[in-house]
Amino acid sequence: MSKLTDRISYLQGLAEGMKLNVEKDSNRLIMEILSVLGEVGDAFEALAESHSELSDYVESIDEDLADLEADLYDDDDEELAEEEEDEDFEGSLIEYECPHCGKMVRIDADDVDFDEEALCPECGKELFPELPDGAEEEPDEE
Repeated sequence: MSKLTDRISYLQGLAEGMKLNVEKDSNRLIMEILSVLGEVGDAFEALAESHSELSDYVESIDEDLADLEADLYDDDDEELAEEEEDEDFEGSLIEYECPHCGKMVRIDADDVDFDEEALCPECGKELFPELPDGAEEEPDEE
């Protein structure tokens, strides 16, 4: 915009340097046109400054909105991750019937260590008793 206002100022200075007689109608018209042109240049300059301030403000609002969206959707992402963990957890659960009391026990397959005793929460006896030598597991029915 300064280029425009500089050119307008140049034209106004040129007209003053020519020492135009404002008593003459054509010269008065030229001087009035240059005066209006100066006002238009000032209005454009003010408009450009307002536009710049407004752009900065909108950019600030956009950044705040992005932060808000990140906070909002991060919570949703965490909840979604927790739900997926729950689904994964449910997928790794095994229902096993205690051989002693018949109670169904839910066991996390990832936590089972067959080298240690796993006890039934109902009867307190070993969930996975060792088979006596020579005993076989139940044969598959065909």
